[in-house]
Amino acid sequence: MTKREAPIYKVIFLNQGQVYEMYAKQIYQSDLWGFLEVEEFVFGERTTVVVDPSEEKLKAQFDGVVRSFVPMHSIVRIDEVERMGTAKISEARQTGNVMPFPMPMPDK
Repeated sequence: MTKREAPIYKVIFLNQGQVYEMYAKQIYQSDLWGFLEVEEFVFGERTTVVVDPSEEKLKAQFDGVVRSFVPMHSIVRIDEVERMGTAKISEARQTGNVMPFPMPMPDK
């Protein structure tokens, strides 16, 4: 019997009109009603010469963050993955004929 490695989760959520795709080791329902706790963010190692600016922005934004509380209605999807991909931020675009649940958007 082999020991299974600790799972890695890909968390996709909406934040201020952008879609965040991040990887974490711990995810669970918070004691704060309506929030999900995301802990131990995982970012790619700097083993390659090519640097992804989107991942660097996320790494800087979440530097020193021990735990994030993400509102449940902002969660798009959570997957348990075998291998970690690249964390990224992209603009939220509505495609298709499905209307998302309304969320307050801050003025720019």
